[in-house]
Amino acid sequence: MALDQETLNQLLDTVARFVRDRLVPLEHQVAEDDAIPPHIVDEMRNLGLFGLSIPDEYGGLGLTMAEEVQVAFELGQTSPAFRSLIGTNNGIGSQGLVIDGTEAQKRHYLPKLATGEIISAFALTEPEAGSDAGSLRTSARRDGDHYVLNGTKRFITNAPHAGLFTVFARTDPASRDAKGVTAFLVEAGTPGVSVGPADRKMGQKGSHTADVVFQDARVPAANIIGGREGQGFRTAMKVLDRGRLHIGAVCVGVAERLIRDSLAYALDRQQFGQPIAEFQLVQAMLADSRTEAYAARCMVLETARQRDAGRDVGTEAACTKLFCSEMVGRVADRAVQIHGGAGYMAEYGVERFYRDVRLFRIYEGTSQIQQLVIARNMIRDAKGGR
Repeated sequence: MALDQETLNQLLDTVARFVRDRLVPLEHQVAEDDAIPPHIVDEMRNLGLFGLSIPDEYGGLGLTMAEEVQVAFELGQTSPAFRSLIGTNNGIGSQGLVIDGTEAQKRHYLPKLATGEIISAFALTEPEAGSDAGSLRTSARRDGDHYVLNGTKRFITNAPHAGLFTVFARTDPASRDAKGVTAFLVEAGTPGVSVGPADRKMGQKGSHTADVVFQDARVPAANIIGGREGQGFRTAMKVLDRGRLHIGAVCVGVAERLIRDSLAYALDRQQFGQPIAEFQLVQAMLADSRTEAYAARCMVLETARQRDAGRDVGTEAACTKLFCSEMVGRVADRAVQIHGGAGYMAEYGVERFYRDVRLFRIYEGTSQIQQLVIARNMIRDAKGGR
């Protein structure tokens, strides 16, 4: 159920103040230390940020998609590392449970995810399976009332902190496509489950990814999401549709932050006796960025509303993620250019955002995968309409 407008406005104001007063001042420290301070994580828990999209009957705020993306607009106004920590609990780490989990699974795990007592992770990508998720090799062999998991997952966000993994493994060894894939809930600390060292990345310092290795890890059959084999890939695709809208909204937030910073710098920086904002070529970069960010915001909001109305938005979500992630890359590039030499220097933070946003075009489906999804859906719909 949607919040009334006054309550939603209060939530958005609270998040905006938290971002402005508590998170923005820590951006440089988080990047230097590659860590979010524990007291900030506690504040996130107290604000309910780990449970934004988890239904209220399980302790979350139960936001609709249209409400969630508005919160993501605000969270995007600071370093992506902060949002990344809570993002998995609200998105890919919990939504498989929310959408397809059994009632017993939901009641056991969702309240802990909603409070941030447990951090979740989405373990799909492998060394040999990324965009081609249907080719994954992690195996799950039935052994009595358990499954034995073997394999390696790669680039798993929040893996070093996770208490619960949604793991996709092949339960049908004869299958060569997505139909033989099943989704499991695997608790950290399960014998045979280990997490590798945190990856060293181009950007998004403070947000951690790592390998997750399964060596004869025994997982109860009751931990299959939904209780049925072979449904894992369908669950993953449902989760990614929502995740793509959320990432699109974060891209909008980051773009708006960069535009605001670039405009302030252009109004302050003097060259040839006047602010560089008076030069038409600088104005063109500002105008292009503002136009693209506005278009992206509209795409996110409209697609979120359609999803809330019950429409299949697979194509629209892919369009949104493609446009927004590419858009914020262009905005970040212009921001560096507007700042000139200062844009290349760490103290201004623009170069950090330039590196941070590059990942948006890769995870939760690369831009090229979004293009394939969009085109294939167009062709499928055209054939179906004959």
